[in-house]
Amino acid sequence: MDAVNAEQTPPALTHLRQDGSAQMVDVSAKAETTREATATATVRTTAEVMGLLGSGGLPKGDALAVSRVAGIMAAKKTPELIPLCHPLPLSKVTVDFELGTETVSILATVKTRGVTGVEMEALTAASVAALSVYDMVKAVDKHAVLTDIKVLAKSGGKSGDWTL
Repeated sequence: MDAVNAEQTPPALTHLRQDGSAQMVDVSAKAETTREATATATVRTTAEVMGLLGSGGLPKGDALAVSRVAGIMAAKKTPELIPLCHPLPLSKVTVDFELGTETVSILATVKTRGVTGVEMEALTAASVAALSVYDMVKAVDKHAVLTDIKVLAKSGGKSGDWTL
């Protein structure tokens, strides 16, 4: 579709019925493909807290190990948290951390072989891992901030691959 046609015909909202009420999209006719999505979230804190986080010196213990498991569990629970998401057979969930001077960057990647994408699962994993980092550091920094939650890449399905 070219830019002119895109402006004239807005995309249909697939989660709305004709009467405007919400619906779960019927994906039964879609082709099963390998689908993957990566999302990120960032926790901003202080350099002192980052030192404690990196050394395992936080009062609550190993924040990164706990947050990794929280993110993985969250990806598996996405359809219970986001009302119109389809339950998917997840084949892979990874949650990784990059420690900066005053930030923790969380990178969550989710993979499935199915009929719909896993962007919401990746976003949920990154978000809950960030919430868990916050929970683990709040005893030493009540002013930590969660920010920059977004999908970085997706592959598979009819709409193809893209990267931010």
